[in-house]
Amino acid sequence: LFGEIMYGGHITDPWDRRVNNTYLAVLVTPELLTGANLAPGFKSPDSSKMEYSHYVKYIEDRFPPEIPQMFGLHPNAEIGFLTNQGISIFKTISDISGGGGGGAAGDISNAQPLITLYMSQLPVNHDMIEIRSRLKPDDYTPFIIVSLQESDRMNLLLSTMRDSMIELELGISGALNVTEKMEQLALDLQQNKVNGLWTERAYP
Repeated sequence: LFGEIMYGGHITDPWDRRVNNTYLAVLVTPELLTGANLAPGFKSPDSSKMEYSHYVKYIEDRFPPEIPQMFGLHPNAEIGFLTNQGISIFKTISDISGGGGGGAAGDISNAQPLITLYMSQLPVNHDMIEIRSRLKPDDYTPFIIVSLQESDRMNLLLSTMRDSMIELELGISGALNVTEKMEQLALDLQQNKVNGLWTERAYP
């Protein structure tokens, strides 16, 4: 299999193939794996003392769970995978148990208590005029400039969140026609999701 197909299939010169097959015949033998560590804490049995079916059963019964070290990776390599898996599971649970996807005004009215809660917790915007009035020309160091830029970005996010929730409140009360954007915000609030418009204004 190795000599003629998997590796040997790339060989075009017959003498190279002969050398390759000789190496494989001498080096790749059943004794090569006897006592070898196939995985951390898992030694290969003596294949000369086992039938194929017993060898398979031995591996199925005693093979340890897959861990990053088994593939030569750092133990922390699994953290990203498990994090994404957890996010996916909780997202599925949220989608199943969250609010309905209807677009009627009676459905979006369920978001009103959440709007009231979030509006009470939303901080006021930074007064950038007042903040900049305190600064002297010599105060504009790179650190201060970045802080001002971040404050402007935060104000944009806070204004977007506040305006969108006020707009949704007006839609719930009937003062405005309910739009698809309002329906999506109401659904996101009920499912404890971050609204897409808020994500666009948030930090990358």
